[in-house]
Amino acid sequence: MILARLALGAAAGWAAYAWGAHLLTPGCVWRGPATRRHIALTFDDGPDPAWTERTLAVLDREAVRASFFLVGERAARAPETVARIAAAGHDIGSHGWSHRSLWLCGPRRTEDEIGRPQRFLSDTIGRPVRYFRPPWGMVNAAMFGALRRHGQRCAHPGAIVDLHDAEGLRHAPERLLAALPLMIAGLRELGYEFATVGELLEEPTEDRDGRREMPI
Repeated sequence: MILARLALGAAAGWAAYAWGAHLLTPGCVWRGPATRRHIALTFDDGPDPAWTERTLAVLDREAVRASFFLVGERAARAPETVARIAAAGHDIGSHGWSHRSLWLCGPRRTEDEIGRPQRFLSDTIGRPVRYFRPPWGMVNAAMFGALRRHGQRCAHPGAIVDLHDAEGLRHAPERLLAALPLMIAGLRELGYEFATVGELLEEPTEDRDGRREMPI
């Protein structure tokens, strides 16, 4: 009986820590102002030295700037690709260090999953990384405090469109490259203009010297 009660208490605590935290996600970024017909294309799970480079080529050909939510340990293996994403004028956000679900992370691991990629990516591109997208969309109660400590905001799909440029989902990159030009053309026909997440929310960025730059 005692073990059953302990197990029930542990399950209830975990549910509050993981599932209960989703009650706070309306405070995350889901979309930009409704006053403009703008949309942000975002790409998760990279960088992949092959697929991300091909995605960048499509975006360059279509003259679209987008946002890439990068996995820290993958970025550490492909810093040249990270630099090319930034040099092309795209936003860079964090998708955690290891792509581990925050449902499986305690407070200390959550801090590491958020803080470590934020520091690495910010140092690599020379400006603060402002946005974090939780892997699998799963959050926990410790995430919100960690984001505040590292000056980040949580970004979920909405008018922010979530795509994948690496093998986080099976065959996602192949499907993406086939669909992306058609998606861009279709959205333009509907009157949409493309923006990065930062531009969609009209937030200034900082360069390496701390100077404030408004998105154009």
